[in-house]
Amino acid sequence: MSNPHTPASARPADPVTILVDADACPVKEEIYRVAERHRAQVRVVSNSAFRVPVSDRVQRVVVSDSFDAADDWIAENAGPRSVVITADILLADRCLKAGAQVLAHNGKPFDAASIGSAIATRAIMADLRAGMDGMGGGPPPFGKADRSRFLQALDRVLVQLARRVR
Repeated sequence: MSNPHTPASARPADPVTILVDADACPVKEEIYRVAERHRAQVRVVSNSAFRVPVSDRVQRVVVSDSFDAADDWIAENAGPRSVVITADILLADRCLKAGAQVLAHNGKPFDAASIGSAIATRAIMADLRAGMDGMGGGPPPFGKADRSRFLQALDRVLVQLARRVR
């Protein structure tokens, strides 16, 4: 319990929490390793249960299988001391509005300056896909460069959040 007479600058900050939109996340193992190094908490949010490491830092959150239940849980729990990992642009927008840092699985950050164009591009691509009757590609394969870029980006964000406390 913290002493109310202790100045805020001397009190320990809430730990950083990484919220993972986990159902299609290809970098969960990397998140666990980086979180351990930075002493961050991890919440792995999904519609179905799967294995997570046995750790005091990592907690599995299984939500109902209703549409957007995982997104809703993440958005409701996102805030200034959280990093959200998702490829979902609309979820990224909701989390940015809550003050969270947001990274895509490939390490690309979503921020206030880029989210508007990302939402617009998403809408255009949805229209294009609808007109192709199921023909088309999808995203390029996830590769080593994407994994490396993600690791660097997550490390950078966690270092920045740690510096804000000091």
